[in-house]
Amino acid sequence: MTSLEIEPIAALARQGIDPKEVDAGGIYLVATANGDVQKFDLTGPEHTGVLARKTGTTVVRDSASFLTYYAKHHDDATEVYSDVENLSVTAVLNAHSSEDADFGDHRLVLSLRRTKAWQEWLFLDGKLVDQDKFANFLEDQLPYLETPDAATMLEIAQSIKATTKAEFQSSSRLQSGERKFAYVEDTKASAGAKGDLAIPETFLIAVPPFEGAGAYRMTARFKYRINGGQLTLGYKLEQPEERAKAAFADVLREIAEGVDTPILNGTPA
Repeated sequence: MTSLEIEPIAALARQGIDPKEVDAGGIYLVATANGDVQKFDLTGPEHTGVLARKTGTTVVRDSASFLTYYAKHHDDATEVYSDVENLSVTAVLNAHSSEDADFGDHRLVLSLRRTKAWQEWLFLDGKLVDQDKFANFLEDQLPYLETPDAATMLEIAQSIKATTKAEFQSSSRLQSGERKFAYVEDTKASAGAKGDLAIPETFLIAVPPFEGAGAYRMTARFKYRINGGQLTLGYKLEQPEERAKAAFADVLREIAEGVDTPILNGTPA
């Protein structure tokens, strides 16, 4: 027993109290003069001088944070696992080695969190909404619209808003690849004003799928329906989950370059 452990016991002895050791590690029960029983735990580092080992699971949100924590805490037996379905990477920092057993209870998890923009694009994927809602969505997503550029898409959004009360009669495909919609603004008048609304059949977006990740391009194919003179609009993204997996593969490559052990495909026990 160290001097740090002896002093509390000696203090009890000076009070004429006989401590009873109930755990070999340094836990004592003491009956006080008034009949109470007090518990004294002398196993902590403040008594033993030995720091507690690191345990628990630390969760980070990007590869840079993962590599920083890994560099500080890993050892030769550390194991790293990747899980593409859950978009996560787990390091068991105190795993068993081929020679010695360890606790396996100190872990580092990279849990990628999808960006708000990515979730918003996925939410409307394949859906048809009214003109006003679609135009507002385009205006909110201008930073992620690549081709046509944001200025052109803003003009399109404003044109869609300007015709929300018109009656749409037909659509046709132009040689430019755009879709043209013919409409009449005032169907009650004998000579209602007529016009055309042109929208590209496809547009290219660039959106970061995860926090801390770069933007990834996706093609959005324009969708529409004319029903009773009302126009509803939407888009269909081309393989968004495949793009997310490609982004995860890039994250995994960054981690592989910074760790000194092969990355296993799966989840640790």
